[in-house]
Amino acid sequence: MAEFDLLLATGMRAVARPEPSRLRLALDPAHESAARDLADRESRCCPFFTFAFTRYGGRLLVEVSVPDPRVPVLDALADRAVAVLRGASR
Repeated sequence: MAEFDLLLATGMRAVARPEPSRLRLALDPAHESAARDLADRESRCCPFFTFAFTRYGGRLLVEVSVPDPRVPVLDALADRAVAVLRGASR
């Protein structure tokens, strides 16, 4: 979680929750390598995570998906992301 927190604190620009089983993070593209490395390791550790990367409008969009039974895990990640954004806007 410390690595996710660091990535969120240094690279995240926006967060959205299009549906309960999906989380969308908009990152600064400069953090793509770190985000892909973290996603790869997380997928090996917890194979229920699915990560998809897309560049759009000068941002790197990271779609994080989980099956319905794992939504509480995604909730925790979304809560962390929102907390980071709220802290950054103060």
